[in-house]
Amino acid sequence: RREITVLFADIVDYTRIASGMAPVAVFEMLNRIFCRFDELCETHGLERIKTIGDGYMVAGGLHAHPRQAHAAMATLALDMQAALRDHSFTDGLALQLRIGIATGPVVAGVVGRGRFIYDLWGDTVNLAHRLCTEGEPDVIQCDSRTFARLGGAFVFAKPILLLLKGKGYVPVYRLRGPRILATPQPARPPTRAS
Repeated sequence: RREITVLFADIVDYTRIASGMAPVAVFEMLNRIFCRFDELCETHGLERIKTIGDGYMVAGGLHAHPRQAHAAMATLALDMQAALRDHSFTDGLALQLRIGIATGPVVAGVVGRGRFIYDLWGDTVNLAHRLCTEGEPDVIQCDSRTFARLGGAFVFAKPILLLLKGKGYVPVYRLRGPRILATPQPARPPTRAS
């Protein structure tokens, strides 16, 4: 069984924000945001699985090497946050994301007889979704498998225990950003004192 990395993201308080907007403006904004997210997915070699309202689901490792998918997903999450910080892009609205990322086995396919939609199922999907919905605004929450596979390439806050429905207390790792490694500076020749 292959490991897949799954990301769920939703826009914090979007129902309240959208209630003060015309329906066409809501559609236009979500379309602009999700088109940008789609571009980022393509850049990082990840697949958008579906959107549900203001929710956005992505999978990595379905057709690429899993080790690459973990880092690509972490970078995608950070890029998605950065996209919403551009207020010219969000019509001046201060929008934030809640993001959950989990890694593990999934079942993928199409069910039903009409309106065929490719989807993913399994505990990994449920965990990523719960990490998203139970998260704080502007926080990227990862499970322990994702954290372990990212190695030292990213910076995380001190882990916390989070009570998740159906799972009990789960260790959660909050992604801060890429680890910036200092590059050695070339040695300068000594200067002669005058």
